[in-house]
Amino acid sequence: RQHGLARQPLAPTDQGDHVAIDLSITVNGMKFDNPFVLGSGPPGTNGKVIARSYDLGWGGMVCKTMSLDASKVINTAPRYAKLRARSADEVIGFENIELISDRPFEDWIDDLTQLKKQYPNKILIASIMEECRKEAWQEITRAVQATGVDGFELNLSCPHGMPERKMGMAVGENPDLISEVVGWVKEVATVPVWAKMTPSVGKPVVPARAALSAGADGIAMINTILSVIGIDMKTLRPMPTVEGHSVPGGYSGQAVRPIALRQVMEVARAHPGVEISGIGGIETGHDAAQFMLLGASTVQVCTGAMLRGYEIITELKADLEKCMVDHKFGHLREFIGKSLPYFTTHHDLGERQRLAREAKEQARATSKGARALDAQTWQGDIAAESSKLVTN
Repeated sequence: RQHGLARQPLAPTDQGDHVAIDLSITVNGMKFDNPFVLGSGPPGTNGKVIARSYDLGWGGMVCKTMSLDASKVINTAPRYAKLRARSADEVIGFENIELISDRPFEDWIDDLTQLKKQYPNKILIASIMEECRKEAWQEITRAVQATGVDGFELNLSCPHGMPERKMGMAVGENPDLISEVVGWVKEVATVPVWAKMTPSVGKPVVPARAALSAGADGIAMINTILSVIGIDMKTLRPMPTVEGHSVPGGYSGQAVRPIALRQVMEVARAHPGVEISGIGGIETGHDAAQFMLLGASTVQVCTGAMLRGYEIITELKADLEKCMVDHKFGHLREFIGKSLPYFTTHHDLGERQRLAREAKEQARATSKGARALDAQTWQGDIAAESSKLVTN
């Protein structure tokens, strides 16, 4: 059942030549067949569905966030709501009030162990979350690490439910707590550690810097955005509605992509070379390419897979391959961060615009002067006028 390395097709370009496309990438020592990773959430809720994602060709998996004591996790039904475009049935936004995994921790340990036996070359990243106690974070790290997982993603950013227990976003909004938690995990972790960031901060560079300074090997961003997706105008109750009531939840889907792109860009510019796993509204290979152009080395898809199924991976890879062929890129590293130099300050934009305008005006003046000079030179006596222009 194990897949080999990503295929490397020869794809024609407009010029008739061929470019060998390699979608594989090594990040923090982890070798991904392709950069498409299923993000933490329902798509990775147990070993069976994770195995299916591997068989379909996903490059990696971040399993649903787990904790030591799942008995404290009470999920509701319904727990999702969709935001649709005004003129079509297209889903542009998605809200969830789902908590982390409610499966017993022991079941997760069994699943992770079996997955690494069945798919030793597939990347399996464990998403973990605990209360803000050193012994709890280090206990879960040691136990999960023993299963053979390839890396950790620290969920410091879940926006709903868990902050009430001083977990998730309650940690991710506080750089001091981020440093503390990352430091605890890094004391015992022997595999790469990514810190998953909340978008609910004014300057995303600040918490990211705290995580990296404490030893995080990479950054995953963004998590969902705390939101209220709307009111049911028939019942006048907020959605998703549970027994007539609701709570703000995590917002995702294509509508959050511009926010995610901006935050990835800012962290990538502030920390050149840092490994970023880009998250937020990725539904096509072109979406993925934009994140990579802004510095992400892998991308995570969660809501897109929930809306369209695990099979979306085939389209994602083909779409990204086409984008690479169109721009003559053979490997992902050739264009990661390529668009970052084109961000500047508003003052600089104004200065560039002024210089461009002056250059155009100078060009017009030069052209007009040349035309005027011609009119003065040639008056009708071409032989005499030509002789004046001869040097010998």
